[in-house]
Amino acid sequence: MSCDLRPPVDILHYEIVQEQASALGRMGRALEQALAQLRDFDAAHARPEIPAALQPARRKLVMAAGQALWMFVVQREATGLRDSRHIMRTYNVPAEVQLCMGMAPAPSKRILK
Repeated sequence: MSCDLRPPVDILHYEIVQEQASALGRMGRALEQALAQLRDFDAAHARPEIPAALQPARRKLVMAAGQALWMFVVQREATGLRDSRHIMRTYNVPAEVQLCMGMAPAPSKRILK
């Protein structure tokens, strides 16, 4: 049986850093997935212009990518990584996704009774 001789505060700090790294990884993968879905959509509908009937579906993908980007940037900033230009270059984030970063999704059109 081994005994950890580190002070409890060091053990807690280690656990916090591990969770931050794990969360950062999850957020990065979510961003990658959202951007891939947008790129796949664009590739499948590659024409001079996306048909009007498909614009809402594409806008939903752009907004989802913007939300994933926002979550990733916030998580990075929480760990002290403040420069998001690296993310934009590394993940090749389109300008339209950057512009909607952090925007709340439109409220549901359901009517409450």
